[in-house]
Amino acid sequence: MTRTIVESKTKTAIIGFDQPFCVIGERINPTGRKKLAAELEAGDFSTVEADAVAQVEAGATVLDINAGVVYNSNPNPNETEPPLMTKIVELVQGLVDVPLCIDSSVPAALEAGLQAAHGRPLLNSVTGEEDRLEFVLPLVKKYNVPVVAISNDDTGISEDPEVRFAVAKKIVERAADFGIPAHDIVVDPLVMPIGAMATAGQQVFTLVRKLREELGVNTTCGASNISFGLPNRHGINNAFLPMAMGAGMTSAIMNPVALPVKPSEIEAKKAEVAALGIELPADMDDETFCQLFGLGSTKPRAGKEMEAILAANFLTNNDPHGSNWIRFNKAPPKAGEEGRGRAGRTGGRRRRA
Repeated sequence: MTRTIVESKTKTAIIGFDQPFCVIGERINPTGRKKLAAELEAGDFSTVEADAVAQVEAGATVLDINAGVVYNSNPNPNETEPPLMTKIVELVQGLVDVPLCIDSSVPAALEAGLQAAHGRPLLNSVTGEEDRLEFVLPLVKKYNVPVVAISNDDTGISEDPEVRFAVAKKIVERAADFGIPAHDIVVDPLVMPIGAMATAGQQVFTLVRKLREELGVNTTCGASNISFGLPNRHGINNAFLPMAMGAGMTSAIMNPVALPVKPSEIEAKKAEVAALGIELPADMDDETFCQLFGLGSTKPRAGKEMEAILAANFLTNNDPHGSNWIRFNKAPPKAGEEGRGRAGRTGGRRRRA
């Protein structure tokens, strides 16, 4: 049975067909996040710190680290990204102890991340492009790490799933030439947006089965790609992930966190409630209000995608006795009731007189 081992200093994450689905948290990535990019250029790592902790608390077992900022002060990522990668890796490792996924298109940044990372990180990524193969595969061999293999090559990304499979096969075979075993290759078959290609979901499921059965490799994807540009993206993602798991996908690079409700959204809802003539207790806090009116939470928490994954783990017998599902659905204690026993009593069982 194929198993890909990823390690931090003290923890191991196993990606495998007989393992719980591996969630690789994607949020430490400035791509498309102007605020985070500006913070990183200014040397402010507060969002990185918050995202690292929140993703692990939400259930991520691996964290993707991407330092791909193009500085306004220096637009050359070959100079700026390697030291930033080192800084972020060291910072995150000081906050949480989970394996890391070193993610960059800059070769020097990949090696900087590998040098700074504890244990056995996952390297993201190699493609079928010749120059990428020639640089990344020796790096994978040198540091003895597993690698994400993305199914595109010098011709670009093909819409034909057979072509994407052929690229993946090429990468696995070239890796073998370097002495890299198939169990250290995690293939990303490339998820296309369903809004642009009606067969995108079916293609992925077929490809994942073929990659598992014919190449014996683990798989991953950028899960949110499937819903790009569509309304209610969480609804699509929630359906896609268990279906992909059923087809044999073993991991995903994704956001495990449901972000906090914005204060502006809370105020708007309060105004709506007041306009209906509903009077709320004067001492009701915002968290209670959000829960009561179905807004979510004022704090980061595990998102609906995590709920779907944990349910699918249970249904595929990758959650013995449903312990993780039960823990996930256990209501947190209310303020002031921490440490209380059954029926809100403090301490253990009441003694008989």
